[in-house]
Amino acid sequence: MTSVVAGGSVMTGESPLATLRKRALETTIPSMGSIMFSPTVAHAYENFLVAAGDSEGAHDGPPFMDGDLYKWLEAATFAVADTDDGELRAHLAKAATAIGRAQDEDGYLHTKTTIAQRAEPGRERFAERMDFETYNFGHLMTLACLHHRMTGDDSFLTSAIRVADFLIKVADITPELLADCNICPSHYMGTVELYRVTGDAKYLDLAGRLLDLHGGKGPEGGDDNQDVLPVREQREAVGHAVRANYLYAGMTDYALESGDPQMIEALRSIWADLDRSKIYVTGGCGALYDGASPDGGQNYWAVTRTHQAYGRPYQLPNTTAYNESCASLGLVMWAWRMLALTGESQYADAIERVLYNALPAMIGADATTYFYVNPLRQVRELPFPLRRPGDPKDAVPPASDQRMRQEYMRACFCCPPNVTRVIAELPYYVYAAGPTDLWVHQFVTGRATTVFDGVPVRVEQSTDFPASGDVTLTVSAEAPARGALRIRIPGWADEMRVDVDGVAVDRREKGYVVVDREWRGDTTVSVRIPLRTRLTVAHHFVEEVTNQVCAVRGPVVYCVESADLPEGVGVESVALRASTTFTEERGAGIFAGHVLLRATAARLPQQVPVGRLYGELDTTPPTDLDLTLVPYALWANRGPGEMSVWLQLLR
Repeated sequence: MTSVVAGGSVMTGESPLATLRKRALETTIPSMGSIMFSPTVAHAYENFLVAAGDSEGAHDGPPFMDGDLYKWLEAATFAVADTDDGELRAHLAKAATAIGRAQDEDGYLHTKTTIAQRAEPGRERFAERMDFETYNFGHLMTLACLHHRMTGDDSFLTSAIRVADFLIKVADITPELLADCNICPSHYMGTVELYRVTGDAKYLDLAGRLLDLHGGKGPEGGDDNQDVLPVREQREAVGHAVRANYLYAGMTDYALESGDPQMIEALRSIWADLDRSKIYVTGGCGALYDGASPDGGQNYWAVTRTHQAYGRPYQLPNTTAYNESCASLGLVMWAWRMLALTGESQYADAIERVLYNALPAMIGADATTYFYVNPLRQVRELPFPLRRPGDPKDAVPPASDQRMRQEYMRACFCCPPNVTRVIAELPYYVYAAGPTDLWVHQFVTGRATTVFDGVPVRVEQSTDFPASGDVTLTVSAEAPARGALRIRIPGWADEMRVDVDGVAVDRREKGYVVVDREWRGDTTVSVRIPLRTRLTVAHHFVEEVTNQVCAVRGPVVYCVESADLPEGVGVESVALRASTTFTEERGAGIFAGHVLLRATAARLPQQVPVGRLYGELDTTPPTDLDLTLVPYALWANRGPGEMSVWLQLLR
């Protein structure tokens, strides 16, 4: 199973995902390019000029800013393929030149270290694991491979190959350096991609060696970097969620190409642990600002700090949820690879959950502002500030009810370019192809071109999903061709009906309806997925949502915001009755393409006065409250205020 990309998959229409991508092409990617190429803002491009000796100055920004520029360049590559934007094309060319000139003769490429070595000639490479050298290397490799596939050009690929060859030499001579400097290990994915593009097995071998070096440190390691156990012996999702998901994605890439059975066993177990006990209903992951590793007090002296972390099973707070944007995006990358590895629809379901909830919430409707942290609840008058990781060290955190998206995060800008490249690459996640198969993973208006047994085939998809569950697929074959169209059955769906020219198809495999036939001319495939609003509850171990529910329609999670409540009514006073019926209303403005939910809810009396911890139960009966619920994907676009996904339940 491979993605249908490079012009083979196109998104059109006005669905939420198509709108998100259209705004990214028109606004997000160009505006972020201005930030990245500004010598007074991000200084990302400028760092390469300084490293090359083409400009005076010092390194500015975090050590992983090289990788953040590479992520933006990846998004720009996709944008140029769609828009042929001249300014973006010029940025790509300038960056390729600067990157090549900044690279050392032996292939090493890291602007912070290269610039520092001028002032400190004895400064060593890989001296600080938090310099993120291999993280930057990996993002360059991924950029280079995608750019080469889409353009045929080697301008980035040449630099990436030199970096990988440098890593091979380091692995031969001083492997212990790579065993320690592997923070946010994008280089595992990167080296496997180089193997796919070049066909040179030494890069797959390098990926295997690097993974062997990751872990097995025992008491000297920590869950923060998932390096206590060897990777093949790991069974739980632990520690820093971005590092974890990048590691698991790299492991899956290697397993895809090598078939390593122990790696696959580990990955299935880790996924099950995450899916059953550590992921939010929105697709957010990495619940904790700070946690402990190992858990509890099993060995008091071995407890070490973790941050941005997977916590204990079922430890999923809402107001203090961390849920770094990069963690959910890393989850998408991992899930996509697990989908390719297994062909099982559960991984496409996981991608869908992020695409319709966590991902669009990370970026404002203005297409230029971003969340780094993604809570499921925001309240007024919180008596402690919640830090924003993108703020400088001396910044004063905003009040809890003023936490809004930011255009630029000087201390840590890793999430926005990651958000941008995933949005740019959305067509990548819609379809996948095999020699005689086409998988339809997501329901988005657009088209895909593929080949069934040597015959060109075009598939047109038309839908206004997720507002409606009706999907029409028109399959056009240039000549009679045998092939299978595999259409995902969403895990949340009560049922799904697929008809071909009016005749029902019943064959199901791995969560997909399989339409296997000889295709001639134009054939219409109709998909019907009944959509209804479900009141969702959590496992009783999730203490923070005991006796609470959240409204979910199809894949879309809903929330209540202050903007839709009467003045003086807080989110803690809103309750839903178990018998609640919802009226659906097509959204407009920022909610276009979505459905809004209206219902008669209950307003509870205020239970505990301000300034007190406990109070006697107020038995005053609740009163009716007209309630509007909006997609969580679009919260915080109407000014500051409260928000909650989970609401109290009245039976």
